[in-house]
Amino acid sequence: MRVRAPELTGRGWLNTAAPLSVRDLRGRFVLLDFWTFCCINCLHVLDELRPVEEQYAEELVVVGVHSPKFVHEADPDALVAAVERYGVHHPVLDDPELTTWSAYTARAWPTLVLIDPEGYVVAQYAGEGHAHAIGSLLADLVPEHRSRGTLQPGDSPYVPPVVEPSDLRFPAKAVPLPVSSHPGGVLVADAGHDEVVLLDADGAVARRFGGFREPNGLCLLPPEVGAQVGYDVVVADTVGHRLAGLDLATGDVRTLAGDGTQWMQGDGTDRLSSPWDVAWWQDRVWVAMAGIHQLWTFDPLTGEVEVAAGTLNEGLLDGPAADAWFAQTSGLAADGDRLWLADSETSSLRWVDAAGTVHTAVGTGLFDFGFRDGPADQALLQHPLGVAVLPDGSVAVADTYNGAVRRFADGELTTLAVDLAEPSGLYLDKHGVDGDGLVVVESAAHRLTRVPLDATVAAADFSHTTQRPVTDVGARVTLEIAFTPPPGQKVDDRFGPPSQLLVTATPPALLREGEGRGTDLRRELVLDPAVGDGVLHVAARAASCDEGGGDGAACHMHQQDWGVPVRVTADGGAVLALPLGGAAT
Repeated sequence: MRVRAPELTGRGWLNTAAPLSVRDLRGRFVLLDFWTFCCINCLHVLDELRPVEEQYAEELVVVGVHSPKFVHEADPDALVAAVERYGVHHPVLDDPELTTWSAYTARAWPTLVLIDPEGYVVAQYAGEGHAHAIGSLLADLVPEHRSRGTLQPGDSPYVPPVVEPSDLRFPAKAVPLPVSSHPGGVLVADAGHDEVVLLDADGAVARRFGGFREPNGLCLLPPEVGAQVGYDVVVADTVGHRLAGLDLATGDVRTLAGDGTQWMQGDGTDRLSSPWDVAWWQDRVWVAMAGIHQLWTFDPLTGEVEVAAGTLNEGLLDGPAADAWFAQTSGLAADGDRLWLADSETSSLRWVDAAGTVHTAVGTGLFDFGFRDGPADQALLQHPLGVAVLPDGSVAVADTYNGAVRRFADGELTTLAVDLAEPSGLYLDKHGVDGDGLVVVESAAHRLTRVPLDATVAAADFSHTTQRPVTDVGARVTLEIAFTPPPGQKVDDRFGPPSQLLVTATPPALLREGEGRGTDLRRELVLDPAVGDGVLHVAARAASCDEGGGDGAACHMHQQDWGVPVRVTADGGAVLALPLGGAAT
């Protein structure tokens, strides 16, 4: 049965001269991209879709539907900044109440829905890795609708925003340079300009280093190591999916790790996925591999790249490094026998000890966040992106979506500063005229700001749990992950199982049977009615390859993680269906 696409409703529109509707867009294909700007998978999809948008510029209109997870993301000014920051070159519907999200029964960020020129839903995909599938489907459908006369190509409704020029644009991190070589100099990862910028002692731009794609993290190598390898700085070139080495004297930039292609399931350590920060610890560079929720290491002397911690599962789970779960780690800071990290999607401050065990200081999981000072087990953060170790051993946190700098010491969280514009990085300034101070990278204000170390302010106390529609299910439920290979491709099991499914629950007691990893995309689950409600965490992957086979055959990985709120009821559904990708039914 064909399903008519629901209308687009929300608070307002960006990147277009007038509101859009499904009815107005009849005659062209429409691809709805349900996203939220905190989500690294959503940012990957923005880049994946660019070639498709370009190829079908006259036949296809991409519409971003921004359906926020965090409170800060519902701020219209924050959304305006994010649309510019991430180069969103299509209309965006602001959907803070998730009305359009609910109308299309989206369950995950990102979700993609393709609508045909007659206004019917023809396909739905969850997760990343689907651009080739959408391109294959359009290759079949565009000629079909052109021959029927239902396709009426036209100009894009996209209207670019006006951008005011500035020396820095969405800077991410900054590090002070040695006084011996650059007195008062500061190196800034200037993500919005795709550059690394050297500021002099007066804060003026002294030099720009190009050749990057949204760099976020910077790590100064020890001088003796830099002298051996021929570069001074390791740059986390996030959208370039690589580590780059920068020689400050010559300006030369070289690739150290990564080939520019995003890591996907089955790849080795020759490919990276959105490295967000880098830090020197235990005689090597540690990498916050935000795109796949892991920590990696890079040895400049040997060039060796290794996975150091994380399972690829997104969440908060402490323990041995190999078994720990992370969630888009975005900030690192070394302190003796500890590596501190800001785990942004779990709104947590965590650390790895010298023995390789992961611990959590503040934070509880993917869906709980807020702004609260006090004992660590009660304190709350909101999507922090940066950390720095202070002279007394306490830890400063760039509490990005709260617009604050927090301080963790002796099991307590306090607040140093508020009213900052998305602080994303921090560093200690030991040469200020008024003594030591903390310099904050205010990313959305495009500047660096100094904060006194002895400052204290009252936190705005609030707590929040991300709310999404709850699904009523029975105590016994069949989980079905729907996946259909794109046109011209097939599931290929010549080299082993082409799919993988992992299921866990919060709280763990909710799931009595069906937990764990397997290769079948269908599984019987037994839930505990006594627990009543919770979240099912489902991670699915499926591979498809060209039907023709042979040496030139291309294979593609489709993957998505879901957090599905459920409630066990006597008359709840017996089937929980989640679409990984394929034509609508």
